[in-house]
Amino acid sequence: MKHLLLIGLLPALVSLSASAADNALSAGKKLVDTHCISCHASSYGGDGSGIYTREYRKVRSFNGLKAQVTNCNTMLNLKWFDDEEQQVVQYLNHTYYHF
Repeated sequence: MKHLLLIGLLPALVSLSASAADNALSAGKKLVDTHCISCHASSYGGDGSGIYTREYRKVRSFNGLKAQVTNCNTMLNLKWFDDEEQQVVQYLNHTYYHF
């Protein structure tokens, strides 16, 4: 009986998980668009995405991406909470890095 209940709940849990991931990506994109793009565009031109896609980029791993987002948060005094940093990491990884 418990197995049937769990099987019945599985689609709902998967849907909630996908929805939470979409929300995190959306929140991360908003943070990047608000706080990062103007600086990156002035440094790398265009829409600023060149900083993520350039051949000689600094970020080479998922942990490196997390460290760089934390560094930017600290250096620019953005005062993001840990969950906001994680949303930015998820968005950047999903959109540019694919680690």
